[in-house]
Amino acid sequence: MGIVIDESGEVTELRRWYSDAGDVRSDRSIGESIDQFLKSHEVRSVTGIDGIIGCPHEEGQDYPEGETCPRCPYWRGRNRFTGEFEPS
Repeated sequence: MGIVIDESGEVTELRRWYSDAGDVRSDRSIGESIDQFLKSHEVRSVTGIDGIIGCPHEEGQDYPEGETCPRCPYWRGRNRFTGEFEPS
């Protein structure tokens, strides 16, 4: 989750939540942590999506730039926003 404080769109604060036990969207303790994060930054509005955007691993950090995440074969060749296969 990124905090954007003005119209520049630059993220000034970034936080990630992970779970080995399941979907973070249904984890009550993670939800409470997100709520605290938002309150601590005095967030007045939130924008979100209704699905998952790609895998949680970062290109260049968790796997080499220009490659597909080796831990998430589902996303190989798919658009991270639509989940649809992209033409190669």
